[in-house]
Amino acid sequence: MLTRCVAVAPEVFAAQYWGRRPLLSRSGALPRDFADLLSPDAVDELITRRGVRAPFLRMAKAGQVLDRDCYLDAAGFGAEMPDQVDSARVLAQLAAGATLVLQGLHRLWPPLIDFVRDAVDDLGHPVQANAYITPPDNRGFDPHYDVHDVFVLQVSGAKRWIVHEPVHPDPLPDQPWTDHRAAITARCEQPPVIDTVLTAGDALYLPRGWVHSARSGDTTSIHLTIGVSAMTGLDVMRAVVDALADEAEFRKSLPMGIDVAHTGETAAIASKVMAALTGTVRDRGAELSDRVAARLARRHSERTRPVAVPPLATLDAAAAAGTTRVRWRRGLLATLEDAEGRVRLRLPDRTMSFPGLCAPALRALQSGTTVDAATLPGLDAHDGTVLLRRLLREAVVVAVAD
Repeated sequence: MLTRCVAVAPEVFAAQYWGRRPLLSRSGALPRDFADLLSPDAVDELITRRGVRAPFLRMAKAGQVLDRDCYLDAAGFGAEMPDQVDSARVLAQLAAGATLVLQGLHRLWPPLIDFVRDAVDDLGHPVQANAYITPPDNRGFDPHYDVHDVFVLQVSGAKRWIVHEPVHPDPLPDQPWTDHRAAITARCEQPPVIDTVLTAGDALYLPRGWVHSARSGDTTSIHLTIGVSAMTGLDVMRAVVDALADEAEFRKSLPMGIDVAHTGETAAIASKVMAALTGTVRDRGAELSDRVAARLARRHSERTRPVAVPPLATLDAAAAAGTTRVRWRRGLLATLEDAEGRVRLRLPDRTMSFPGLCAPALRALQSGTTVDAATLPGLDAHDGTVLLRRLLREAVVVAVAD
């Protein structure tokens, strides 16, 4: 994914741009355009034939988000849910200059499902995909910043982008641009860092916090925003705090009668707690780090989702487990632990236990090897069939087409 979005080597992007500064990449320096990910015809199909519902779309005009009644309605007999898109109402709002935002396309549109999965693998952080469709000579939103990094991929038409330096660097999700309206207004009175027109096939990377606004040209503009919710040191610290819940020392009540308004008293308590934390890290740092890592992995899995499994095809594959070729389900995080002659497979939502002789086979699968029951290391064909049948039914592995 990354090589399609930036005109520098991945290692250069990681060292010089990621989380630091914008990068403009022109179409001529990229492998290809983005028409395979989305197109005007695809937008029409999503609106007319895919049963899109709120909150998977919204509309905005001149900096204001429109009321849902402007573009939603029930879909008639057999689909009476009131939050479905009304194509005629969307048309009317587009004709009046409103921007259409298709949200969460990584859950709806097959090309972007795969693209975002590749992005998660490349970047190591949670990723989403939205599309913005803006009629000619219009803007959808006021100058603002995002609380996540974005890759802007121009699909069709043209859009002028004006980018200013941050007023609040590296904002967190609970630090929106609306908390800094006056500072953003003042910043936009200064010369921009970037003032350019993106045309089809161009890409622009913006780290979170960089102030930006965009306006379409003389034709309808369609661009994708690939948003990246970067994990931070605070995420690690929150995982540390969660891990400390297992420590009796940190579950003890604070002294009775403390005066939380007394700065000196609370500062002394804080110093004592931090000293206890330092001691825990010194004495049992490896154990604590393992627990923190497990919590970070669980949080990552909750925000990224592994590839979907086809239920009916998987049941057929499990029934034919003796001859089905399989591989690990992409994006599924898990750890293997040896314990008392057995091997435990720890998944984000459950733990599975197997005989110890299954360990080599499980490690081979987790490494990405494609196997069948007869080629699993350490097992004969019968035991391999039993193992693969269970792993298929538990959505740990997926069948591989010949």
